[in-house]
Amino acid sequence: MVDRLIFHIDVNSAFVSWSAVEQLMNGGPDLREVPSIVGGDPNSRTGIVAAKSIPAKKYGIVTGEPVSLALRKCPNLVIAHSNFDWYVRCSRAFKSICQEYTPTMQSFSIDEVFLDMSGMHLIYPDPIATAYEIKDRIYNELGFTVNVGVSSNKLLAKMASDFEKPNKVHTLFPEEIPAKMWPLPVGDLFTCGKSSAVKLKSLNITTIGQLANTPLEQLALIFSERGAMHFHNYANGIDDSPVVDEPEDAKGYSAETTVEDDLVELEEINKILLAQADIVSARMRADGGKCGCVSVTFRNLDFVNKSHQKKLSEPTDVTDIIYKTARQLIKESWQGQPLRLVGLALTDIDRDGFEQISLFEDDGKEKRKALDSTLDSIRGRFGNGAVQRASTMDTSSRVNRMHRAKQEQNRNK
Repeated sequence: MVDRLIFHIDVNSAFVSWSAVEQLMNGGPDLREVPSIVGGDPNSRTGIVAAKSIPAKKYGIVTGEPVSLALRKCPNLVIAHSNFDWYVRCSRAFKSICQEYTPTMQSFSIDEVFLDMSGMHLIYPDPIATAYEIKDRIYNELGFTVNVGVSSNKLLAKMASDFEKPNKVHTLFPEEIPAKMWPLPVGDLFTCGKSSAVKLKSLNITTIGQLANTPLEQLALIFSERGAMHFHNYANGIDDSPVVDEPEDAKGYSAETTVEDDLVELEEINKILLAQADIVSARMRADGGKCGCVSVTFRNLDFVNKSHQKKLSEPTDVTDIIYKTARQLIKESWQGQPLRLVGLALTDIDRDGFEQISLFEDDGKEKRKALDSTLDSIRGRFGNGAVQRASTMDTSSRVNRMHRAKQEQNRNK
């Protein structure tokens, strides 16, 4: 029995799975069984692929590409609107089941959790059987599948959960690293994105095993000292980070997005921030809270995180105010370096309902609050696809213009 025992539980194709459950409840098709995506507008064929089914992946469809390109790859592609209110409900339901098994659970994202099962052997003597029990309960009670990775640290548990999908349990203990992890392509290592994989390929490093056995001084030729140590440790399965259990109220409301392709345009970042602002502000309003501080976080290719925050003059739950604050923060703090992660957090949560009245009435603010309330109500009944913010449409159009300008710029190079 290892000293530490960590589970990583990851919903399989979360947005597609959750949309599939929703559509099945309404007599629709099972999106998981056909080439399908979540995101975009099926009528105008604009927008971005937010998630894809496993059958869609076989057509070469990737997250983040234009829906119009995905339709060229698969003309019979089924497109479903996103419904973040429903996704939050599904997320909370699956996390509620997970938390029954240990007092220490860390929400890693809307569709992932880490469970620290260390010391739980007296209650659950067979960890593998327990992993199967959690997996099967989620499917039987909620209708969607998860993968469970089991190991002695968070990194290896997450790597294990990414093995064969869907609806599987995998182990990756330290003694299993040479056989199960080292033969994998280096790009499969957690946090190794496309740009890092290209750099490693320049040193003829194509597998995780080759990376694990590459001297640090050689890795330092292409990465910072911190980046070289990070990849060396991860390739060798070294990770001592704890499973951090924080109550929602303590940390506020947050969302993080890790992208497959580097973010290099401000409009791309703003689009992510807008979606995050919509999600976290809706969750906060549902809990009757207002935030007094907005912060943005981003991570560059050397795994350096930077945060920038702003205290608000008065607590707010208005999506538009939160988004505009986040947009200002990223403009002030981002220096143009490629990014792999962008996050938004709302803290200093106030639940007493007090709001300072300004001597100068802000009619626009009241209208935005009314809009938020209306959108929350409509989305709660019909899903996010039933209505779209004007600000979302504006941001999407500017993203498309920036994308076309970038393509034109590349063609002229």
